[in-house]
Amino acid sequence: MPATFDVTQCCDDERAWVSWAIRQVEADANRSADTHLIPLHLPHGFGVDIYLKDESTHPTGSLKHRLARSLFMYALCNGWIRQGSVVVEASSGSTAVSEAYFARLLGLPFVAVMPGTTSRRKIELIERYGGTCDFVDTGAQVYERAQQIADETGGHYLDQFTYAERATDWRGNNNIAESIFDQMEREPHPVPSWIVVGAGTGGTSATIGRYLRYQGHDTKLCVVDPENSVFFDGWVDHDAGRTICGGSRIEGIGRPRTEPSFAPGVVDRMIKVPDAASIAAVHLLREHTGLFAGGSTGTNLVGTLRLACEMQARGERGSIVTLLCDGGGRYEQTYYDSTWLRDNGIDMDVYREKLIGAFRRREWADLDAVVAADAGDSSGTSPTPSRSVQ
Repeated sequence: MPATFDVTQCCDDERAWVSWAIRQVEADANRSADTHLIPLHLPHGFGVDIYLKDESTHPTGSLKHRLARSLFMYALCNGWIRQGSVVVEASSGSTAVSEAYFARLLGLPFVAVMPGTTSRRKIELIERYGGTCDFVDTGAQVYERAQQIADETGGHYLDQFTYAERATDWRGNNNIAESIFDQMEREPHPVPSWIVVGAGTGGTSATIGRYLRYQGHDTKLCVVDPENSVFFDGWVDHDAGRTICGGSRIEGIGRPRTEPSFAPGVVDRMIKVPDAASIAAVHLLREHTGLFAGGSTGTNLVGTLRLACEMQARGERGSIVTLLCDGGGRYEQTYYDSTWLRDNGIDMDVYREKLIGAFRRREWADLDAVVAADAGDSSGTSPTPSRSVQ
């Protein structure tokens, strides 16, 4: 049931409702323990420790719970959400799931605008939290449609793609970057050599990159990008206006345009990952560890293994942290379904064998063929694109 607000206590005072709503959002944060940091056990003698920050343990099951909480708080404090406001978002799924949760917490109607290809499981979760789904043909259409619904209803478009980078306090205040360093404190290599994340809004990479600089850490930031996404090419060419047609098959990351929340200046390196490699990686993760994750986690893993193999080849020791973004249960009808994989032309076999070599047999030489393109260097200077693997 939606949360209720005792109107007898506020005498229709809108500020009183906003104060109440902010307390509800803060209470959610207080009820939620921090997410786990899980070591990924690699073969003896690897020399590089890999950790997964398991964001699937949030109440709504994904990394986007943090973003949704921040976006609601930001909108409430800016006076954009009022009692009874219709809240609207453009989302491929996980952000909308988390935002539907917070809308229900505050007793507000919620509409998610998304491509019709979004997984059925995510749609069901949005509807379970009381949200309504509005479908468009392509990812490029979600922005205009979301704004249109907000205008027609007198509601508020949360616009994660614009506000993700500013709604979260990147200096600390229990953001994901601060949490990672707190949890790494007693590990053998407490300051990671790399943190690896994907980009959907760009908000997570912006928060982590800014935090690293603010705290003076030597840790470098690598952003991985799937097929049918423009972040990699736009970063390499320094072109924030780059767009492409179509949309990413790896839900939660990849966009047809460079989003306003993406902060290219805090990124030290980018790696482009084929979708089949991302999906092969999460299948292997499940076999290797029992962890059940979505496709964006696979994209993270491919980039992480690439960096770990480079460090191992140079004789370096250290640690790398990446994210387990959400659980695999949301993708049983897609990434874990053989019919869907066949219909979408996903052949994991070639990538699977190369990843197994890195996971189990310490065979690093073939890992170059697992990435489509790679750019940037360890000093964070101007990116130099490597060749694409055909």
